[in-house]
Amino acid sequence: MAKPANKMDIAKKKVITPIFRVSFPQVFTPKQFGDQKPKYSLTMLFDKKTDIKTIKQAAFNAALEQFGSKERFPKNMKWPWRDGDQKEDVAGYAGHIFISASAKESSQPGLVDKDRQPILNERDFYAGCYARAELIAFYYDQQGNKGVSFSLQNIQKWKDGEAFSGRKNAEDVFDDLEDDSDDESNYADDDMGF
Repeated sequence: MAKPANKMDIAKKKVITPIFRVSFPQVFTPKQFGDQKPKYSLTMLFDKKTDIKTIKQAAFNAALEQFGSKERFPKNMKWPWRDGDQKEDVAGYAGHIFISASAKESSQPGLVDKDRQPILNERDFYAGCYARAELIAFYYDQQGNKGVSFSLQNIQKWKDGEAFSGRKNAEDVFDDLEDDSDDESNYADDDMGF
């Protein structure tokens, strides 16, 4: 492993993202993936027209901190952004760049609404809503995998969106019922085919 260059000012590796669509949020309860320790995580979907230059600069700076110059970057180094068009089986990814970020179990990210009030109900932050996040880029070298990833610091929900689950809200599915519970014909065996 390369000897780290001089420690860089954290501000050069920190970024507030543009608005993105939320996917696979695990921000209330950490989740364990395989043999890894449980962690909080989130996938961010950026429309391909979105300027993510500041995100790329933070990632580049994390690699630069590790290696000192671009020429020393490993050839197989992985960057954190991926092409959503390659994930045809996942709803909402087409036409987007996606980036994942995570936080250790001991470092739950802060979560607020657009008025900077804490969001405490899990139903209020879901796959399909829109948000922005504070991230810190870092270099990793684990089991032969080398690259840059993002630590998830804080999240601000911007607005609601159509949930990726496909499930409709109950209030949109049912119409109003009249109270006819006193009518015994509602419970006759003949009506049920018995």
